[in-house]
Amino acid sequence: MPNQFADGRFRFGLGIEDTFIPQIDFGRRELDEYTLTQHYSKWRDDLDLVADSRAQTLRYGFPWYRMNPEPGKFDFRWSDPVVDKLAETGVDVIVDLMHYGVPLWLDNAFLNRDYSKRVAEWAHALSERYGDRLTAWTPLNEPQINAFQCGEIGLWPPYFHGDDGFLQVLRALCEGIVRSQDAIREATGDTATFVHVDAMFRYKEQDGIRQDSVALRRERRFLAEDLVTGRVDAAHPLAGHLAEHGITDSELDWFRTHTAHPDVLGVNYYPVWGTEEFVHDDEGRIVMRRRNDWIEGLEEFIREFTARFEVPVMVTETSRDGTPEQRIEWLDDSVALMRRLRDEGVDVVGYTWWPLFDVIEWQYREALTPVEKHVISMGLYNLTPDGVGGFERTHTSAVDRFREIAADGLPAKAIAP
Repeated sequence: MPNQFADGRFRFGLGIEDTFIPQIDFGRRELDEYTLTQHYSKWRDDLDLVADSRAQTLRYGFPWYRMNPEPGKFDFRWSDPVVDKLAETGVDVIVDLMHYGVPLWLDNAFLNRDYSKRVAEWAHALSERYGDRLTAWTPLNEPQINAFQCGEIGLWPPYFHGDDGFLQVLRALCEGIVRSQDAIREATGDTATFVHVDAMFRYKEQDGIRQDSVALRRERRFLAEDLVTGRVDAAHPLAGHLAEHGITDSELDWFRTHTAHPDVLGVNYYPVWGTEEFVHDDEGRIVMRRRNDWIEGLEEFIREFTARFEVPVMVTETSRDGTPEQRIEWLDDSVALMRRLRDEGVDVVGYTWWPLFDVIEWQYREALTPVEKHVISMGLYNLTPDGVGGFERTHTSAVDRFREIAADGLPAKAIAP
């Protein structure tokens, strides 16, 4: 199989936030980042900003729910000129095939009996049309977070809760990853490169507080990739947990005979959300708090991924919120980490600042306040209200710093003959 990221080069990249949760429920609004940031109408200008940034890669998604409005029907009228423009930018696009949401017609979302078939149809349709120009694919973004939001805490469809919900959603997502990757291979003649992506968190406990829960969450971080690469058997640390919550032997047997191996593994890591720990508050109650471990957590995950799966690793999302100066501080420190790891021989092949411009926080979906109240300032460009319900992309000093870093690059590594 080809791997376009195995040429020894280090690539600096960007992403455009593309969460699509279109289901409107009681007390819940549609969450479509392209609508909320006006990317559907501003995409030409936004992609010009990408080209101007000197980035070499772009993670970019297409709205499944809009482009597949009913079973078996696909609408490429919006995407055709977008793909033409993407080709003009000269960046290597990593297609973000599935970023959380499903079409409105797919009842029960990921637990619909036909989910894996339908997402594979979407993968085949998109890659068959654009696979000559879009050659790198992420079958599903962040299965761990997807299963958490949809299956453990019930915020997104199908609104399940607990360990049962988490594992049933995760199993379905992983089957979808395998079938989507197969469909893309078939449509492109086995010329595609695959980048698997998941979010990473550190879990810590103090004085034995919820030690079992912390241990479970630590091991669960790698479960999606273990499943799709056929690593889960009776000796797996979570085998008993899976059986206890309804994952059958036949389902695990399926994953051992139907696998989806990545060419590159993507780590999504944000320092301000990087570590969760259980502690006692002032009144003696057990609470969870987030701790900022800066580059320590990112380094840990890059080393763990390369050692565990023995494939190149790319930082596929990272940034921090705050002032432009604070964003530059993280940019400089995390890129310095990339340089040090490369010098040590760690196989890290890329770095992605996510996002190009600010994002709308997910809490917008459950709120009643205007969209401008939900902007998280973590982009190279700020989103500034334009006074008529939209946002301008406002240049910050972080743009200039990223452009400088991307232009300078990191030294290429020699490739063994």
